[in-house]
Amino acid sequence: MNAKTKLLKKFDEDKHICVGLDTDINKIPEHLRKNEDAVYEFNKTIIENTHDLAAAYKINFAFYEQQGTIGFDAMKKTLELIPEDILTIGDAKRGDIGNTSNMYAKAVFDEFQFDSVTLHPYMGFDSISPFLDYEEKLNFILALTSNKGASDFEKLKLENGTYFYQTVIEKISEWNDKGNCGIVFGATQLEELKTNLNRFNELFVLLPGVGAQGGSFEDVVTCFHEAGNNNYLVNISRGIIYAGQNEDFGIAARNVLQKYNFTLKGLISAKS
Repeated sequence: MNAKTKLLKKFDEDKHICVGLDTDINKIPEHLRKNEDAVYEFNKTIIENTHDLAAAYKINFAFYEQQGTIGFDAMKKTLELIPEDILTIGDAKRGDIGNTSNMYAKAVFDEFQFDSVTLHPYMGFDSISPFLDYEEKLNFILALTSNKGASDFEKLKLENGTYFYQTVIEKISEWNDKGNCGIVFGATQLEELKTNLNRFNELFVLLPGVGAQGGSFEDVVTCFHEAGNNNYLVNISRGIIYAGQNEDFGIAARNVLQKYNFTLKGLISAKS
């Protein structure tokens, strides 16, 4: 099953939440921290308790790279736990040129076998094209991010009166001839989201920033459904995976995800 099919099937089931496995050993329940494979064991419990409710899982490379080979092993074993019909996102934010970009693509898609990846486009098309050659995969390319620093470059106004991030979205739409492009658009950028939804066309949208960063889940869902756009994926990391700190932390994570799903279905019904 290719990446696009996996995602569309979840959307048809009214599942739009991506569980972010930004697993920090210093934040997981204390009883797990002395375990030799603590990160993997934590992820295993989270996945076991949430896989029937999640639309996707996003693994942030930084949290695993910092542990070296142990971290990479934990990441590979975590991927093996995720059911085949659920999209996996390698949150690596790659974007280099030439052979370097080609090798990054091989690492993410061939070695780790992620279904999709996050990329940054600021070195142009040749930094993205090796990833786009994998037609069965998806590529979420940074457009307007959720952090405060987005105003440094992404929100710069150009001479033609548009903003830099709008030009990025336009370019990504041009690159989407294989239908395997998406964008990253911060849930904290609500006003920009409302005014730019018409620019997204057929692009899938990954929205970080709900929860700890201050983005509103309800506002994002309402915004997409008022526009008749169902191609969105809301990432929530800390708000789900660290919902509990006792031995029942997996159940706590499930309960939070379930509440988000109930809220989403209620909002969709209200807009129908």
